[in-house]
Order: sequence, then C-alpha cells, then structure tokens
Amino acid sequence: MSTVFIALQTNEETRQVIEAIVQDNPDAVVNEQPAMVKIDAPGRLLIRRETIEELIGRPFDLQELQVNLITMSGNLDQTDDEMVLYWNA
Repeated sequence: MSTVFIALQTNEETRQVIEAIVQDNPDAVVNEQPAMVKIDAPGRLLIRRETIEELIGRPFDLQELQVNLITMSGNLDQTDDEMVLYWNA
C-alpha cells in the first residue's frame, strides 16, 4: 500500500488542524521538523472540516489550509466538508 502525506507549516494556526487530522486518521504518522509537520498515512488521509471546527472553536473553510500548506502527495478529492488524499490501487 502506498503512503500519502501532507506537510504544513508549524505555527499557531496549524497546531489544532494537525491535531484534528491525527484524530481522524489513527494510522497516521506525524513527523515534526523545525518549520513543518509532515503527516504520512497508509493509502488514505482524511481531513474533516467538522473535526477542525470542534478543535478551533470557529467556522473553518478547508481552503484555509492553502495558506500553511507546503506540499502533499496523492490524488486529491475535496468537498466543502472534507479533503481526502489517496492513491488509486
């Protein structure tokens, strides 16, 4: 199974976003670097707007991720409610 990943800048805006991603992806592996956090997941990585909103305590548009996004790997499907990174088998 191939691994997908997302890398985000490390800052106050992304701390709870990263926590939400890990909460929704129990198999994810977090690799913290001085200026970024890379989250790897086997096959599929789910980012849910609802989980992020619960942790940050305000409405969140998934497009806000673009501000702190460094890179990602995998195919991307996105709706207003979730973003999924995956590899086709």
